[in-house]
Amino acid sequence: MTDGFSFCVKATDGHARAGEIRTSRGVVPTPAFMPVGTRAAVKALSPDDVRATGADILLGNTYHLMLRPGEGRIARAGGLARFMAWNGPTLTDSGGFQIFSLSDRAKIDDEGVVFSSHIDGARIALTPRRAIDVQAALSSDIAMVLDECPPGNADRDTVRRAMDRTTAWAKQQLDVPRADGQALFGIVQGGIHEDLRAAHLQEIASLPFDGIALGGLSVGEPREDMYRIFQCTGKDMPAERPRYVMGVGTPADILTGIACGIDMFDCVMPTRNARNGQAFVRGGKIGIKGARFADDARPLDPDCSCYTCRTFDRRYLRHLFMSSELLIHRLLTIHNLTHYGDLMKGARMAIAEGRLASFSAGWLAAREL
Repeated sequence: MTDGFSFCVKATDGHARAGEIRTSRGVVPTPAFMPVGTRAAVKALSPDDVRATGADILLGNTYHLMLRPGEGRIARAGGLARFMAWNGPTLTDSGGFQIFSLSDRAKIDDEGVVFSSHIDGARIALTPRRAIDVQAALSSDIAMVLDECPPGNADRDTVRRAMDRTTAWAKQQLDVPRADGQALFGIVQGGIHEDLRAAHLQEIASLPFDGIALGGLSVGEPREDMYRIFQCTGKDMPAERPRYVMGVGTPADILTGIACGIDMFDCVMPTRNARNGQAFVRGGKIGIKGARFADDARPLDPDCSCYTCRTFDRRYLRHLFMSSELLIHRLLTIHNLTHYGDLMKGARMAIAEGRLASFSAGWLAAREL
């Protein structure tokens, strides 16, 4: 592995693993959820707010940061973690997801992808080498290879071409210099096809990456297909390296992934849903604008000890949302990320004690909301 980066498994429960990633900027207990700070900020929160939710590592996005403020400016500030005053490890996505999400603005070929900037329409070229160069300037602790992420409904031939291109790019990127101590993860594509996933996993796992990720999930495919890929692929990912599923998802998605042997997750859902007035609670979700909460004196979740649940009740939170007060974004985001942080902490403890199945069932059990 890259000098300064290591991973170890400390406990197992079936295929589930509890372990530890070590970087020069800190330790990340796994399974871990990474809040998304796409543009060097977790929306509505300060770094201290984020740390209080239980997060140990944040995710930033190469595509967005290279456009604004530019990787050179971040490098001059001392790298992404110092730029955003985050005292801990960071992971940077390569921009591969933007090939999917900004497909109407992107043209892809074997050399890379050319985007029409969503900011000013300027043409932006992102090659495999450029993706690593930018992440080296960002000095993240974990960099991701540039990959091609096809949509969930892509036909088999399209998925196969994306796999082949991702493999070719991955090999090129291994030879590009990185920041000191910066780990590099490979990405497995293959859509919802079990045989393609297995074949691509074998190709990517044969290369000397520090970790392996499953990409191309939660991009429009049915949930049962995503879970099937977890089940058929997770256990076969290299045991000695961290296993990461990108862009997933709900608490049920994460618990399913953990049971299949996945170590790392990220998703915009807890932060984006918070800004839309939705709170995750044990056993479900609450849409705080509901009229039934207008006089509800209970906390969002009586089992949660976050600042929001300790301090405010549902009737006040509903008032903030209905009045378009910006404070609601911070309060619901704190709660949702704490919900995810507690989920991961509880899963780690349950794995160590051999009771992950009962923990997951209890966390998801329906109850009065």
